[in-house]
Amino acid sequence: MRIACASVHGDVVMASEQSGNPGGNESDPARRADSPRQASEPPARQASEPPARRSGPPGRGSEPPQRISAAARPVSAPHLDVPSRPSRPPPPPDDAAAQERNARIATWAKRIGIALAALLVLAAAAVVLVVRHYEADLPSTRELKDYRPPQVTRILARDGTRLGELFTERRTVVRIGEIPNQVKLATLAAEDAGFYEHAGLNYLGMLRALAVNLRSTQTRQGASTITQQVVKNVLLTPDRTYKRKAREIILARRIEQELTKDEILELYLNKIYFGHGRYGVEEASRYYFGKSVRDVTLAEAALLVAIVKGPSVYSPRANLERAVGRRDFVLDQMQRKGFADEIQVEQAKREPVLLAIETESLAELAPEVVSEAQRVLREVVGPAAQQGGYTITTTIDPALQAAARAAVRKNLDAYAKRHKLFGPLARTKKEPPPFEGTPAGHKVFRGIVTGADDARGTLSVRVGTLEGTVALRGAQRYNPNGLAASKFADVNKVVRVSLIGPAPEPVVEAVAPGQEEDEDAAGEAKRAAPAGNPAKPAAPVPLRLELGPEGALVAVDVRTREIVALVGSYEAVRGGLDRATFARRQPGSTFKALVYGYGIHARTLTPSTILETNPLSIADYKPQNHDESEGKSPARLREAVAHSVNVAAVSALSRVGASNVVAFAGALGIQSKLGADLSLALGAYEVTPREMAGAYASIAAGGVYEQPLLITKIVGPGGAEIPLPPRPPAHRVMDESEAYVLTSLLTSVVQSGTGKQARALGRPIAGKTGTTNQSKDTWFVGYSTDIACAVWTGYDDAAPLGKGEAGATSALPAFVDFMKQAHGKRPVADFPVPNGVVRVKIDPLTGLLAREGQEDAIEEVFVAGTEPADEAPVPEADAGAEGAGGGAPEELQGVVPAPGEGPRPTEPGTAPGPIEPEHAPEPGPLPAGDTAPPPF
Repeated sequence: MRIACASVHGDVVMASEQSGNPGGNESDPARRADSPRQASEPPARQASEPPARRSGPPGRGSEPPQRISAAARPVSAPHLDVPSRPSRPPPPPDDAAAQERNARIATWAKRIGIALAALLVLAAAAVVLVVRHYEADLPSTRELKDYRPPQVTRILARDGTRLGELFTERRTVVRIGEIPNQVKLATLAAEDAGFYEHAGLNYLGMLRALAVNLRSTQTRQGASTITQQVVKNVLLTPDRTYKRKAREIILARRIEQELTKDEILELYLNKIYFGHGRYGVEEASRYYFGKSVRDVTLAEAALLVAIVKGPSVYSPRANLERAVGRRDFVLDQMQRKGFADEIQVEQAKREPVLLAIETESLAELAPEVVSEAQRVLREVVGPAAQQGGYTITTTIDPALQAAARAAVRKNLDAYAKRHKLFGPLARTKKEPPPFEGTPAGHKVFRGIVTGADDARGTLSVRVGTLEGTVALRGAQRYNPNGLAASKFADVNKVVRVSLIGPAPEPVVEAVAPGQEEDEDAAGEAKRAAPAGNPAKPAAPVPLRLELGPEGALVAVDVRTREIVALVGSYEAVRGGLDRATFARRQPGSTFKALVYGYGIHARTLTPSTILETNPLSIADYKPQNHDESEGKSPARLREAVAHSVNVAAVSALSRVGASNVVAFAGALGIQSKLGADLSLALGAYEVTPREMAGAYASIAAGGVYEQPLLITKIVGPGGAEIPLPPRPPAHRVMDESEAYVLTSLLTSVVQSGTGKQARALGRPIAGKTGTTNQSKDTWFVGYSTDIACAVWTGYDDAAPLGKGEAGATSALPAFVDFMKQAHGKRPVADFPVPNGVVRVKIDPLTGLLAREGQEDAIEEVFVAGTEPADEAPVPEADAGAEGAGGGAPEELQGVVPAPGEGPRPTEPGTAPGPIEPEHAPEPGPLPAGDTAPPPF
């Protein structure tokens, strides 16, 4: 112990000597002033002073005493005798006070140190408790490994053209390896240059931001790294609070331990918002530059990153000058941080900003197809469809789809022009009666125009007890010239409208003060309320004009059975009714093709079969023919088809059996419910245009039914193809020879019957017109060797289309316009004649074999084995002179009105077309002797 103490003392002395100031700092004024007192102080006091109050060992007088305290060495240290040095002189009298003061300082220093240590321990414990507190309900970071942000589902045409998109957030995820370096470096330069060096947190930045926020007493500056931004955007909320920041810091460290830097950067670049409803770099690049992010330049990459700072402020579509300034700042940051050289930056700054043309609009090319694709996706993948990221390829041909939409609109506009449905709408002397009562539901009502507001562009319309307004900006179909509201319709003009939303609850008028005391008065008021106007809505309800009918068109490729065009409305807006798929309407005479087709298939009917045309020939059912000339004599089946003779169709159905025709129609794809009675022959049971197009396409394809196809492929977010529901196998319904004979019959409709306008196509066309009672539904369904097409026109509420309207005038024009576009580059081709078809000459009057040398004999086609075997008898002289049914069928001339309707003037430049017959919707009696249908 003695040796140890001596060495400590010696070290201090040696240090003092080496400092050039042995014995202490002589230049210290306080030490020189105290020297006399030290010399005169008695040794006894020095010896009796407690060790704790003695002065320190010899050394540098400038060092603070607390550096080496009494507690740091033995108590006997001051008593050590060191031979190499003389003993110290006794301290002066005032040195005791200094030592006492130093001792107190040392004591307090120890106390403060202990307190600080305790505080540090408490602080550490508090930090642990705080961390555990915030960790208690933190979300798991493991889900980031498989994190799937909402993406865009794209619906494409057969050639890759975009038909529509489905999304909750407009985003397309792109992998980090596919993102070019210039985009990554621009992001790092602007957001987090040290991203690949730090462990998820920028501590200096956090302290700097904390100081700024404390000085301003509010959150003004952040110090988030890219990792922290991923946490905030994916796992937390964007609230700017210290609690959220603490949670963010904890999660940022966790993420850095579980994900690679590339994975974190990929999440960030696919998650962030770029304005205008676009999320992620891929969607932003497509929107702003019209190309994938894989193809952007350095300047474009910098502009994309610049937008992130404030999409509403720095969007080049909102403020190009401000966006370019921010882009240049990002480029400067890239140069300053070594991510790009000066030449690259200067070239990027000189590059002009070329923004892509915005193609978004309410009207879409095929919203009906987009809706069906969405339904199929939900059926295939379930709730995962909501997250998006799928690519759905359809069979739609964009050019044919556009042609179909244009044909339907042109046809409906022509109807509106014929019936004067375009503004200005003038009030007439015989306006139809308006609706009375309180309107409700999705129906069409007749309302009265009560006023107009040119400033707002609205009409005021009263519908029964309800006051409403019509916004003309949504009625461009009827106001193509943009007339002002006051010029569009006269006051008191009756117009067709529907409720856009549910009718509001009426506001009941308050009872006058004191009225409740008078029971008689109260009862009188209640009795008078319905007749008066006791309740009015708080505000006018929005209405929509429903002046004109709607239309639908379906086109099917005969060979592949792919749907190449699908139109279900005039408007073409998302969420509208797809009438081609869902509107079940009476097909009228278009259904006769299936009746005759089954008769040929069953070998019961042939083109030369003589059918009754007299309504009196059918018991208990009296269908009417549209032409008074019909019904005087029997007619061959080909004539009955061409002129759409109703009684002949019912006669044919009674021969072949209604239940057999129902089964035959089902084999051709008619899945709608059909009744097995005589009215079936006249199309009394409702079907969809899509079903009719599929059935006629089967006839065109030689009698083989195959379900029409619309969706061909679905690819998931990961690039894997999703299996689609199995397509039902194709099956033969008719022999090729039977289908050809039926096709031949349907060509007569175009060549000499009700569908003559289709001759304008200049190629072989088979088809059939259809019109129901009061022209509520009008159709034309037909086909070439390439495409089958069904067109329907009618009001949604089954209102009559009016005088002169029939399948030949209200539907056939759309068929002709579409098929003209669809066959523009296709060579003219006739229907191929299959094996099993024979041609023989027949007597046009009897349908039997023509006599040798008969001059008026005509050639007819038959399924081999069904041609007539008997020769026609020689007619009597007077019968031959009559020629009632002989010769080829003559074309009908002019327009024949429906019963009870006057003639309609022929449109200039168009050939007059005959009016399709009406049918009786009431079911007739079941025919007797139905036979089991042959296998299809």
